[in-house]
Amino acid sequence: MKYYVVAMIDMTEPDWFEEYAQKVTPIVESVGGRFLTRTKEFVCLEGQRQEDQLIVILQFPSQSIAVDFFDSEAYRPFRKVRRSGSPGTVFLMPGKDDANQASI
Repeated sequence: MKYYVVAMIDMTEPDWFEEYAQKVTPIVESVGGRFLTRTKEFVCLEGQRQEDQLIVILQFPSQSIAVDFFDSEAYRPFRKVRRSGSPGTVFLMPGKDDANQASI
């Protein structure tokens, strides 16, 4: 089953992002992951979001691969840079529909 990482990042210090994206993308791809979206362009249909918010959705082949990536030696220094440069919330969820109404 595929797993998805959804991150909502408050871009308080955006200087880290360009180098981070350039160097992290190959690490994600090397474990079979891929970015589905990584953008500040979004429309908030409900609730409130800060204007300088980056939303990222990644797809991984499995939960264990996603967790291993997030905790990996290769990603750890970039995770530290991201955390220090911009706070956010990161979720990991399975690609499934608990109501069994949609194919994912």
